[in-house]
Amino acid sequence: MTRANGSSLEAAPSVLAILPEDAARERSALHYARALPRTLFEIARNVIASQGERERTQRDALLAFSVRVMSAGLLYLTQIALARWMGGSEYGIYVAVWTWVLILGAMSHLGLNLAAIRLVPAYRETGDFDRLRGLTRSVRLVALGSGTAVMLAGVAGVWLFQEHIQSHYVLPLYLALVCIPLYALTDVQDGLGRGNAWMGVALIPPYLLRPSLLLLGMIAAKASGLGMDAATAAAAAIIATWLTGIVQALVLNRRLRETVPPGPRLSDLPAWLTISLPLLVMMTAELLMQNTDILVVSRFMSPQDVGIYFAAGKTMALILFVHYAVGSAVAHKLAALHSRGDDAGLRAFVNDAVNWTFWPSLASALVILTLGKPLLSLFGPEFSTGYPVMCILVIGFLFRSAMGPAEYLLNMLGEQRACAAVLLSGAAINVVLNFLAVPRFGLEGAAGATALSLTIIALTSAYVVRRRLGIEIAIWHNLPKFKRD
Repeated sequence: MTRANGSSLEAAPSVLAILPEDAARERSALHYARALPRTLFEIARNVIASQGERERTQRDALLAFSVRVMSAGLLYLTQIALARWMGGSEYGIYVAVWTWVLILGAMSHLGLNLAAIRLVPAYRETGDFDRLRGLTRSVRLVALGSGTAVMLAGVAGVWLFQEHIQSHYVLPLYLALVCIPLYALTDVQDGLGRGNAWMGVALIPPYLLRPSLLLLGMIAAKASGLGMDAATAAAAAIIATWLTGIVQALVLNRRLRETVPPGPRLSDLPAWLTISLPLLVMMTAELLMQNTDILVVSRFMSPQDVGIYFAAGKTMALILFVHYAVGSAVAHKLAALHSRGDDAGLRAFVNDAVNWTFWPSLASALVILTLGKPLLSLFGPEFSTGYPVMCILVIGFLFRSAMGPAEYLLNMLGEQRACAAVLLSGAAINVVLNFLAVPRFGLEGAAGATALSLTIIALTSAYVVRRRLGIEIAIWHNLPKFKRD
């Protein structure tokens, strides 16, 4: 973006910002065009070689984004196969019960996955390996223990209230609940991996291995002549979830043995829970934001409508992979810069992160909207009716991307309570709006309620970041700026 009084680039996350001085002084567009290939090559070489902290963070963001893109492909292939094999109704039943696994499994570890992202880099920066070893063990034990308790409570709840549950949901619910303990374990191991900046350990198991195993399980079930219904899909999900958690645990243990010296484990669980419980509130609110529309649609509409809405919503939500990838890569760096007291470095890094989030998200949104109907038709001819849902949801998703990693910034800098309050308020608004809109406006009502709630959360988060941290995080405050030499 240019100003009227000049045209040379200040330090900013742009390819022009690293051009040689003579090129920076040169106003010629032709000169920039000639220099651009060399500049892009230098950027790519530095990122791959990880020369400097910024390049290492860019590499981590690129890895996280690549994993999420590959995961999106696998999930699409899996969901398309399920929809084709199971039919719209059984597919919608599976989507509804798996949504409960997402919510209950992610709540089971009490927010310790996000606490680990904040605490691990702080302990490494200060050399507090006793607490690091204790944290690594404690959060996993809590996840397994509380996940098992939630699973048992869920099974008891389904048994006690099955007369009030539509019969076609009962058996798939019983089966899906078995996934919760290992789902929770995988979540906290994701946090430990990201806290250590091991993006492969954190992301590959849940986002590549688990959907691959689910797809293979369904292929095996189909080849064996088993019924292609929600119960079979839930059984395949049990195998995929448990194997993924175990494999990730083994890989994480090996990396820890290589990088953390042996010694005593110091557990400070009460202090860690003090950090994690506000994060749990935030996570619960986030889960409600992501899934309330699906659950409300399943309450008022048919299983086939659930499947159509899920396919449309998750297709458009692909643009949020950019937000997640950048957040995954920068969270530990935000905590490290804050621990060092490097305020200038933190502000510059936030500027980078906002631009890394918004512009790829905008480009992705345009591509996905262009290909929206063909993508939806892959699930089945009736799924293309969900395209208006995509057009509505994109507004909320882009507003969220425009604020960069606002939630990560608040959490990593000790403002998790404020972040939790923002998300919880937004989630409550989302629940109310969905219950008001879905019975009257159907799928479009669910999309409108969710988009409006996401926009409210995004704007409120930016306001809180400015008031609490003194940082302007919105994209319109972080555009590349120009000045005279």
